[in-house]
Amino acid sequence: MKGRMSRMTGRAFTLIELLVVISIIGVLAGLLLPALSRAKAQGRGTACLSNLRQIGIAVQIYVPENDNRMPRIYDVPKGGNWPQATNAIGWVLTNQLGSQQVLRCPCDNQRWFEDTGSSYSWNEFLNAQNAEHLNVGGILWGDHTIPMVWDREKFHGARGDGRDRNWLYADSHAQKVLELDVAGWNPTGNTP
Repeated sequence: MKGRMSRMTGRAFTLIELLVVISIIGVLAGLLLPALSRAKAQGRGTACLSNLRQIGIAVQIYVPENDNRMPRIYDVPKGGNWPQATNAIGWVLTNQLGSQQVLRCPCDNQRWFEDTGSSYSWNEFLNAQNAEHLNVGGILWGDHTIPMVWDREKFHGARGDGRDRNWLYADSHAQKVLELDVAGWNPTGNTP
């Protein structure tokens, strides 16, 4: 019997060894969780860029069907009724979008989509303009420099300051960072 006991104790972990293994697993999990969180945020940001590209395609379909004019869209403010709500992005582009869910940013934790119908803002300077001769403030710009749609809020803050919004430009390319900096013009009205 004594020989049998010594064999069993030789194979078992001691309490200290078990605590060391658990602490190592805890440290590894602590190191991996922030990386997994960043990867998840990056995935949501990519889904948001995809939504913006789909909105861009919807605009590209809309324009030739409407005498080469950009749509007349107004952002619906949060809270309360608004008389121009029928000119919201989801109403104007409803036939071209296919699904209203395209207007929901996966990172919209402030319920913009639920409250207004869109997580994205529209550049009202482009309303009803000729799509081939866009101008903002009386200045003709190239399509690749005029933001058309962007995140209403800084939904993608996990990417860092200044890279917390996605932007769709009038030529339908989408980017993570607004690169337009002309005399401090900022379509959101917020200071950078």
